[in-house]
Parts: sequence; structure tokens; C-alpha cells
Amino acid sequence: MSAALKVALQVTCINDALYPEVGKATVRLLRRLGVEVEFPAAQTCCGQPMVNTGYLDEAVPAVRSFVRAFEGYDAIVTPSGSCAGSARHQHAIVARRSGDAGLQAAVAAVSPRTYELSEFLVDVLGVTDVGAYFPHRVTYHPTCHSLRMLGVGDRPLALLREVRGIDLVELPGAEECCGFGGTFAMKNADTSIAMGSDKVRHVRETGAEVLCAGDSSCLTHVGGLLSRQRAGVRPLHLAQILASTEGDLT
Repeated sequence: MSAALKVALQVTCINDALYPEVGKATVRLLRRLGVEVEFPAAQTCCGQPMVNTGYLDEAVPAVRSFVRAFEGYDAIVTPSGSCAGSARHQHAIVARRSGDAGLQAAVAAVSPRTYELSEFLVDVLGVTDVGAYFPHRVTYHPTCHSLRMLGVGDRPLALLREVRGIDLVELPGAEECCGFGGTFAMKNADTSIAMGSDKVRHVRETGAEVLCAGDSSCLTHVGGLLSRQRAGVRPLHLAQILASTEGDLT
């Protein structure tokens, strides 16, 4: 089935600009599982920052670019719960507000085919054991959009539990927001830092070497706080752990 799928990678802005290894890991992982994934060069921002800040009209060009870049694919895979959530839930709102019937039709065709990485692996490919090897103590933070908007549930944990060598430990208060929230962290910095500090405290309680999540944005926020405290905990994207194999130095 996977060989017949025409699959595109939506790498996301933050990964493109700051964490290219997350995109590379996603491609390595999918290819190892027999999926040939393409990277549409025309892709840009999904429009989520504008929508989250209330600028829905300004998000129209971004949504239009998204559907043009990804039309014709059977599946669009993204290593981000927030960007997948934007495509699946916010794009329809933006398209309706625009009054453009063509854009609404394009969004209706493309958006449902957008998957967060763990959704694609578990629901589309039907796998939980991806052949990964990662001999480290790891705790997992379920990001808000993946948990609440997409409802990915325990899919990421099901994938992590099958990783050979891993010591997966439960994160206290796992479902509490880390405090990032995109522009929220800039407009409400004190609250954001307080929420992030609570998350860091829970991470440190686990004794984990690695904090794993499915969104680089949340890992940036919590990872920055961990770094300032010199906690010795590495933030690492789910894709990077799942792409790791025996012999890797990750």
C-alpha cells in the first residue's frame, strides 16, 4: 500500500529555518518503511501564526499557497501537530471567510489528507515498530495541538514503546501546556515562562536524558529553559528518535 501512495513532506517553517535534521529524519524514516516521499519546493508557511493571532484575512495567501503546493498528493506528512492541525481545522475557516468557492473546494480536497507523523505511521501505514534503536532514558511531552486539536492520543507513545533499547518514563503532568503557544510566548512572556518552568520541573523529576515531543516549537521553548538551568536534558523530536538505528550516534 505504501509504495502506491504519492506522499509529500510538509517540513514546516521552524524546521526549515532552525531544525533541518527533523525534516531529514522524517524522510529517512519514511524511506526505510518503503515510502517514497517528495518535497514540493513551492511550500511556504501554512498560515497558522496569522490565524492564531486573529489575522484570518492575511492567512488567505498562505492557505492558497498550501493547497497549490500539495494538490495531487495522496498524503501530506508533517512532523508537527500544530501545522497538521492548522491544515485540517483552520484552513477551512480561512477559506470560508474568504468567500472564494474555489479555495474552499481546494481546501476540502487537500486538508483531510494532511497527517501528523505519528498519525501517518500508525493509521495509514499500520505500523508501530519502525525498526528504531535508541538506548536512552526518554520522557514524552504531548503537545497541545497534537493532543487537543488532532487527538493523536497514544500513537506517539505506541511508536516509542517499540523502540529497541529505549527507557521510556512517564512525564508527570504530561497533558499540561508547556506555555509556548506561538505568539502567546511573546505577548505573555511571564506566564509562558512560568508554565514552561513547571514543565521543566516535571521533566527533571523523571531523570530522563532526552525530552521528546512532536513539535519543534514546544521543544524550543522547554529546551531553552532546560538549557538555562543546565539540566543536561536534550530536547529531541519524535522523528529523530524513530529514525535512529543501531550504529547511529544520536
